[in-house]
Amino acid sequence: MAKTVLAFDFGASTGRAIKATFDAGKLEYHEIHRFDNTPIEYDGKVCHDVDMILSEVKTAIEKAGKVDSLAFDTWGVDYGLVGKDGKLVCPPCHYRDERTANILKTALSKLDADTLYTETGNQIMNINTLFQLLTEKELSKAETVLFMPDLFGYLLTGNKACELSIASTSQMLNPVTADWSEKVLHTYNIDRSLFAPLVSSGTVLGEYNGIKVVSVCGHDTQCAVCAMPTESENAAFLSCGTWSLIGCETEQPVLTAESRESELSNELAGKGRVNYLKNISGLWLIQETKRDYKKHGENYSYNDLERMARESEPFYCFIDPDAPSLSAHGELPEKIRAYCKNTNQPVPGSVGQLVRCIYESLALKYRLALEQISESTGKTFDVLHLLGGGTKDGFLCEMTAKSLGIPVVAGPVEATALGNIMLQLIALGEVSGIEEARTIIAGTQETKKYAFDRSFDWDKAYEKYKSILQNNKEE
Repeated sequence: MAKTVLAFDFGASTGRAIKATFDAGKLEYHEIHRFDNTPIEYDGKVCHDVDMILSEVKTAIEKAGKVDSLAFDTWGVDYGLVGKDGKLVCPPCHYRDERTANILKTALSKLDADTLYTETGNQIMNINTLFQLLTEKELSKAETVLFMPDLFGYLLTGNKACELSIASTSQMLNPVTADWSEKVLHTYNIDRSLFAPLVSSGTVLGEYNGIKVVSVCGHDTQCAVCAMPTESENAAFLSCGTWSLIGCETEQPVLTAESRESELSNELAGKGRVNYLKNISGLWLIQETKRDYKKHGENYSYNDLERMARESEPFYCFIDPDAPSLSAHGELPEKIRAYCKNTNQPVPGSVGQLVRCIYESLALKYRLALEQISESTGKTFDVLHLLGGGTKDGFLCEMTAKSLGIPVVAGPVEATALGNIMLQLIALGEVSGIEEARTIIAGTQETKKYAFDRSFDWDKAYEKYKSILQNNKEE
């Protein structure tokens, strides 16, 4: 019997609803609703507009008509505070708000970095949930902390749960036990009762107007990897959108000091496995650059930016995409120029030079990350599957293949939504598991292969890039 599901895929800048029908092994899907996810200001902080998003959710449900189930996937680390009255205490704070900018020194004075990493397996980033909670002024008013996908499930059903993949982005979950780290919670005086019961992906949370609401992999990266059209043990993945998450699947977490120093992260994935990866800033850098030029009266399309980048001199200058000075909204082109000046490099003058700098720096950072992952796992990768919105950026795909020196298979474009859809179908008993889901996706979705032709120029640029990053680490 045919099943129809509705996948809500929320990024930090846009939200979408994808309706899919699965019948006799055939999958059909299309986007039925899209909206801008624009942050708001509340009490001097950058926050998420949950009321607006929920209104868009209900609009999409009305447009969808009859569906059997729905589910949410979102970005990681952010959360909402639900009070005893069942309502949000305040709008959820955005991870790009600067309230956690200086929290790490204080936090790590209570629990050293090696211990914190061994307990949680997460790359230690000031945006992680733990550090947000340590700066949370409204926490005493909360009865429950709900991560963003769990929050929207609660707002529709009234039922609270904490799905494991999204919890594993928090810097509080132990990836070995798949439970909260008592050491971390005790050290930072965080009450375990603040969190809803942990549930696995595929759990039916409840119903909304007769529609089953399923907790799929709440973290969008884990949904995307579920849709990777391969079962090869030698494949790496790059889920690329606002953020870039590059890594591989492993049976067990890697919790060594070397892994922590390489800023690698362990997140719980489908099939009871671990996605071992690095978080790298992604196409947000291009998006933010485009916004800043528009604000100053220069309204370029993405095609314009790519064309100018292609026409510009290669390897003119580089940035660390994850430099703290480049992480906040506003005036990114000037921040990039300042970074280049401060690192004794040529300063990009033209739009093309600046955009090419971003593209090349991302591709080189991917190479660095994949080398670190290979060293930590002993794996040798023979292909990179590039998933999500970044697949539409041919210039990025080309540069990534050249930088890594292995083929890049781009697609499916809708990997995150497809993973969400397949996990719902697994929960409904229509698909046996992720292996079958990947087989279906590989047989039905278009991909594009980018061959590599790494040259001496890329190797030379990579050595220069590593030197810049090593000698100019920002605190």
